[in-house]
Amino acid sequence: MIAVVTLTIDGRKVEVPAGSTVLEAAKVAGIDIPTLCHHPDQDVKAVCRVCVVEVEGSRTFQAACAFPAANGMVVRTNTRALREARKVVLELILADHPEDCLKCPRNLRCELQTLADRMGIRKVRFPRIDRGFQKDEDNPSIVRDPNKCIGCRRCVYTCQEVQGTGVLFPVARGHDAIVSPTFEEGLDELSCVYCGQCIHACPVGAITEKDDTALVWEALADPTKHVVVQTAPATRVALGEELGMAAGSIATGKMVAALRRLGFDKVFDTDFTADLTIMEEGSELIERLTKGGKLPMITSCSPGWIKYIEHFYPDLLPHLSTCKSPQQMFGALVKTYYPEKQGLNPKDIYSVSIMPCTAKKYEASRPEMNSSGYRDVDVVLTVRELGRMIREAGIDFSGLAEEEYDLPLGISTGAGAIFGATGGVMEAALRTAYEIVTKKTLPSLDFTAVRGLEGIKEAEVDLDGTKVKVAVAHGLGNAKKLLDQLAAGKSPYHFIEIMCCPGGCIGGGGQPIPTTNEVRAKRVKAIYEVDKNMPLRKSHENPAVAELYKEFLGHPLGHKSHELLHTHYTRRSRY
Repeated sequence: MIAVVTLTIDGRKVEVPAGSTVLEAAKVAGIDIPTLCHHPDQDVKAVCRVCVVEVEGSRTFQAACAFPAANGMVVRTNTRALREARKVVLELILADHPEDCLKCPRNLRCELQTLADRMGIRKVRFPRIDRGFQKDEDNPSIVRDPNKCIGCRRCVYTCQEVQGTGVLFPVARGHDAIVSPTFEEGLDELSCVYCGQCIHACPVGAITEKDDTALVWEALADPTKHVVVQTAPATRVALGEELGMAAGSIATGKMVAALRRLGFDKVFDTDFTADLTIMEEGSELIERLTKGGKLPMITSCSPGWIKYIEHFYPDLLPHLSTCKSPQQMFGALVKTYYPEKQGLNPKDIYSVSIMPCTAKKYEASRPEMNSSGYRDVDVVLTVRELGRMIREAGIDFSGLAEEEYDLPLGISTGAGAIFGATGGVMEAALRTAYEIVTKKTLPSLDFTAVRGLEGIKEAEVDLDGTKVKVAVAHGLGNAKKLLDQLAAGKSPYHFIEIMCCPGGCIGGGGQPIPTTNEVRAKRVKAIYEVDKNMPLRKSHENPAVAELYKEFLGHPLGHKSHELLHTHYTRRSRY
């Protein structure tokens, strides 16, 4: 039996499990105590003091997020003194916070702005201070503005405890306290993997994605350019959320319609090349299992994960699949196969991708991603950036009739769709590898053992007498556990899927804010709903992929496939 404690909050008796905080008890009572440094998926930090409450018998105010609830405790959350204390805290923060809300990417989505409005702050009684920090924007993915940092340390927790990259640290004390990268270097000088999870953690606009919408508007206005766009699997269960729909809403057809109204010449589906990735990656796994090769083989479609292993475990790079990510495979084909089929000049094609990921911006800029003779992907936009473009264009997203992707690069399967969730790449690969090896039809397409938000999942699959042991990890902190095991020579696995972001791409750094574990779970559920409703659910049954091999590539792992669809990696130092 779980022990409970009973306390009184604002005159209401509340029962909560022993060990609960006053903040958690208040939620049970339906009382919303304001917070700023608190995050539902992180450990308690109690540094902002916005959540202070009065506890009867205590001489000072207490932070509700950290103070344990106890039997008989009497708490008040809404006295005149508390309201004034919270205002003072917020005004002190605002005194050295830039007054550029209208230009900030987090405008109307900023927790500090929301709290200031809630607290009725219309003036700041303290002198303004210009902190004078330089922006850090010398990388393709992330802009860091230290002037907006409020010292909540939520990004530090994410970088250190969730992702384990150790790039962001609290620096100095008192009024000079700030969060800064290692050695106060730019992110481009460090082992930052550009995952963007710090963006989700940040309550303000101190860390944001690099905005490339102006480049896309310019291309769309250029009559000499044939502008095509691809949309990643996870975008279909997130864009609606960015535009006012409920978390986990499936908005595939509306997204296609909106992109056409923005002026794109063709709207294609990255799920097509997710299926293609399975054909190449599945064949690569089978070849390593049957002919000898470095095992376990590890997936390569998450660019933040790739940069992580290049920095932290470069000796393990031979374990990576050589397959490009679906984004980059698509980029290579849209500059080769597509113009050949459509009678276009590849130099006139402008390739845009809509991704849930900030690291995809970095991936597209990697110098080796030009096997077509041109840059494979010209511009990457996050879901948030696309949402801004749709709002700017005055498109009524909720009122759009659903439309279909263009052919031939718009045909996909449920296996391609589930790439958006952790475990999805593994499940898609197993659906195809099983049927190719055994020549039998799968009794069930759902490999539920690799689904879910557990940090590390494992399963064993019988491929016609060959027992293949697989593992799935999401979030780099979990990946580290598998890599340490592998580095020690103790890995029991044949195939490992690693996704950089918690939850996989549905939790990518470019997804709508907020992205919490509760929201991730809703998006994952929607992704599997998409898969269940697809007429085709196996990558090797995609007729457009079969046609691509017949007309252009030849066969999986062939010469042309290696030239266009595979890549190499770079050993990088830790700093």
